[in-house]
Amino acid sequence: MTLLKQFGASDISTRKESNGMKLKIKLPLLFLVMFIVFMVSIGIYLKFIFAAYSPISSSLLNPSYIGLLFPIFAIACFIFIILIMYIYFFIEKPIGLLNTRLERINIVHPLPPLALRSNDEIGDLYNHFNKMEKRLQLAHKEQTDIIAAIAHDLKAPLTSINGFAELLAMQKGLSENEKQEYYELIQKKSKYMAELINDFVSFTKEKQDLESMTVKPVDASKLFENIALEYEYELSGLDCELVYKHLFTGNVMLMVNEIMIGRVFGNLFSNVVRYGGKNELKVYMTGYSQGSYAYFEIEDNGTGVPDKDISSLFLKFFTVDKSRQIENGGIGLGLASCKSIIEHHGGEIYAYSSEYGGLGIKFSLPLAKH
Repeated sequence: MTLLKQFGASDISTRKESNGMKLKIKLPLLFLVMFIVFMVSIGIYLKFIFAAYSPISSSLLNPSYIGLLFPIFAIACFIFIILIMYIYFFIEKPIGLLNTRLERINIVHPLPPLALRSNDEIGDLYNHFNKMEKRLQLAHKEQTDIIAAIAHDLKAPLTSINGFAELLAMQKGLSENEKQEYYELIQKKSKYMAELINDFVSFTKEKQDLESMTVKPVDASKLFENIALEYEYELSGLDCELVYKHLFTGNVMLMVNEIMIGRVFGNLFSNVVRYGGKNELKVYMTGYSQGSYAYFEIEDNGTGVPDKDISSLFLKFFTVDKSRQIENGGIGLGLASCKSIIEHHGGEIYAYSSEYGGLGIKFSLPLAKH
């Protein structure tokens, strides 16, 4: 609703500022003035020419003079009419339809896309307008989904906390072990709720940081090796093995924000550990450059993700197994964060079923221009 209000306020403001003469009046008047000036100029010119060859009579009512002027007048009138028709059908009418669409725009119940009327600037305007509507609809859907997801994820642990608290209050004869068990369950649910709120706050702050993000040239091989070294020891402590290799040469430079890219790798490795679902988990990291991009792949030999869920992995608050969400931690913002960071860098990210049996994530980052 916030988007609708903002858009509506902007639309009203625009209409108030456009109370002057309409374009459909201005352009014909402009051409009419040009037509009159043109005809007067031609008339004066022909009058002097006619006077030079007929010194006896150079009156404006001379039939010979009118005979010379009439075809020019007829051609000019024809051109004027054609121009007015062109302006109306190809400029004023399409813009009028666009203005009407702006007044009727509806994010909740979207209208059919505007049909492209031409391949010129008006067509480009229609195309950009269609894309703007899609972005507004997507933003509205994301707002709704976020509110619904937070409400859903908070409701379950809060219900459990209330239930356990009521049991403790009503059942006076509970043993110390039973009381301790309920206290621990309440503590577990409370901790999950705090993590949920903290993750959401961090994600929101990250979105704000991305807007002011700066990038600089970073050596691809050094970045890869630093990440591999950092997580090789961390994963080994969690009974996971990291296998890595890259094909970057010494002169391959990336245009990135190193801190943000570090978060991407952190989220991806964390995701593998949480949801790998297998003992003796192996993680495979590779890197190479191709064209104007560097590519990174992180795969594992874990349980993987069902094919039907792979396309949804980067949606906010999406988790494959809701029943394991509290146990493993995470609220489905890690991969959404990765997607946001990579796309702000000008790259792409997607998931696939790895040949090692688990999940594979591949993303690209732009190379620095030489």
